[in-house]
Amino acid sequence: MDDNPKLYNTTRRQILAGMGAVGLASAGAGLGTTAYFSDTESFEGNNLQAGTLDLKLDYKSTYVGGAGRLDHIREHYEDAEYLGEGRYLLDQAPTPDEEEAWEDHVTGEEVDFCSPEADEYLVNGDDMPIFTLDDVKPGDSGEVTVSLHICDNPAYVRMLGELVSESENGQTEPELDAEGEDTDDVSELADAIDVRVWYDEDCDNVYEPTGTGQQQELEVALVSDTSGSMSQEIGDLKSAANNFVDNLSSPDEAAAISFSDGASLDQALTTNYQAVKDAINLYNANGGTDMEDGIAVAENELLNGSAATTGASKVMILLSDGEPTDEDDAEDAADSAKDAGIRLFTIALGNGADEAFLESIASSPGDAFVAPDPSDLDTVYAEIAQIVLEGEQLIAEGSLREVLAELEEMPVLDGDRAEEGIQCYPGNTTQCVGFEWELPWETGNEVQSDSVTFNFGFEAEQCRHNDEPFVTETETETDTQTAA
Repeated sequence: MDDNPKLYNTTRRQILAGMGAVGLASAGAGLGTTAYFSDTESFEGNNLQAGTLDLKLDYKSTYVGGAGRLDHIREHYEDAEYLGEGRYLLDQAPTPDEEEAWEDHVTGEEVDFCSPEADEYLVNGDDMPIFTLDDVKPGDSGEVTVSLHICDNPAYVRMLGELVSESENGQTEPELDAEGEDTDDVSELADAIDVRVWYDEDCDNVYEPTGTGQQQELEVALVSDTSGSMSQEIGDLKSAANNFVDNLSSPDEAAAISFSDGASLDQALTTNYQAVKDAINLYNANGGTDMEDGIAVAENELLNGSAATTGASKVMILLSDGEPTDEDDAEDAADSAKDAGIRLFTIALGNGADEAFLESIASSPGDAFVAPDPSDLDTVYAEIAQIVLEGEQLIAEGSLREVLAELEEMPVLDGDRAEEGIQCYPGNTTQCVGFEWELPWETGNEVQSDSVTFNFGFEAEQCRHNDEPFVTETETETDTQTAA
């Protein structure tokens, strides 16, 4: 491939406006020039500011090309690392020094992606190639997971793709002999490379097409913190958990467990989804945060409940807005559940939740979610439903040429795959998209010396007052951010 393909060309457009006015009203009662009573009502310091829309990115790109190639790769990627088994970390968007794992960085909430401080390690106005490789051989492959951060306002997002150039770069003797002589002097690389693009729900650089529920019967325990600190959030918890249950269908089973001062099995595993919702709707907030009891009760129900099924996929979804009463006991309970084959998702609600601890007890960093605000719970539960029920959905698949042609049609990404139709992405949210390529083993000599240069990227457009997103290329009434 060419050494300098530009995969991003980010432009930033923000509109800020200010309007101010002060209105005063006074009334008095008196005789002559003496005011015995006075009263002043004022509305001061009024200000109106236009909203903003900003699209920021970070990414992690890897390459599988066999052992012993690190020095060659470092000619283009000086910080490349060998990950073992012929796999290399080419590059990633710079991350804070204290962030050890890319997945933790993307899915965690230690960093405010939408803050100006985040620009130093996010792609926001930069031009950069993700893949620059000049010795690709049959059997090689590469993958990049791009993490999109939609800042401020809800937005529609679409992917962009373009085949910029391709070249035969001459024809070697083996190439001329391939398939009865390659004599057309046209590059075959764009047709030979297979590409897959998908919604990478857990940001782990791996395409996982089959959800837990599609592999076998699903049994899921919804474990909810109903301690006293949840008094303001309990309504949002009920609504979001109800919506999750609505995504289930027989033979999948659900159970409801709550914990505060101890834990309660509020509804045993059942396919009577209304019974599960009825139990959740009775929740009240009071007491402490005995998380370990909630996990233990859920584990026992998933493994030993009267409706538990041997061989079913066991999933636990734990939500809390605080710290457990005893971290060691909660960690031991979580380890016991995971050791028993239960996949543990965690949701940290609000600023008071111990996000680091909840992430540490989840089955993987990608199974730890954060809801900064109670209103985010619907989105989080929908993302988990997508993972456990449907798997990760394809956006496009085919040869590099075919996929880029499809992306040129600019498909709008779906902000909520659990809902019908194309949905907006909420403001201040993150979506990971995977892009994977492979030059198959069976590719013959005809691609020798061929090169291809291509772009792909993303564009965001505000949702409000915009029933038909991306209708034209010259709209000026909306805030638009492009990375292509």
